[in-house]
Amino acid sequence: MKIIQPSVEILTPLDGDYILKFLEMCGRVCYKSEDKIAEGSAEKFVRALIKSGHESVIEHYSITVKVVCSRAISHQIVRHRIGSYSQESQRYVSYKDGIEVIERPGLKGEALKEWEGAQQRSIDSYRRLIELGIKPEVARDVLTNAAATEIVMTLNPRQWRHFCRLRTSPAADPQMRVIAEMILKEFKEQVPVIFEDIGDGKNAVDKT
Repeated sequence: MKIIQPSVEILTPLDGDYILKFLEMCGRVCYKSEDKIAEGSAEKFVRALIKSGHESVIEHYSITVKVVCSRAISHQIVRHRIGSYSQESQRYVSYKDGIEVIERPGLKGEALKEWEGAQQRSIDSYRRLIELGIKPEVARDVLTNAAATEIVMTLNPRQWRHFCRLRTSPAADPQMRVIAEMILKEFKEQVPVIFEDIGDGKNAVDKT
């Protein structure tokens, strides 16, 4: 058993300048103000859209991210309904040669030992079932919720804003918060105009 950290990888090339110009082109159709497109106008236009709450315009672009997390966290991720998801399948992938689990923050001492023991017992049971000829789609029933999984998620910027605001909340699951903070950091660096107003999520409430 190998314990690993969650991670994220932005799969969509993030050209902030292009994204803003693209969104400006889409948004100005609403006002028939295409003639006002000029050097530097996209940043001001998109920022004004977000400030006014006219966020439907920023749905015209999509960003894909690959996340490595626990199966438990992946179930929270797919609750974001306006998105597309492709996830590593425990039905078709066999883990007889080993499985990774995602570290659970905050566990120490006896609690950590108990947690690690439970993970190992789960994996041992899985391997035994595979050795007995049981298919992975059945043997997976005994796998731990901490088992690492890869999930590719595609959301538009409006939904990414919602995701980052909600999942960086102090009320969010600690592992989910780590993932959301990594994603938000990347977005703020690459497309700051769209994500600059999202802080640490103190006013958000995550009940999922």
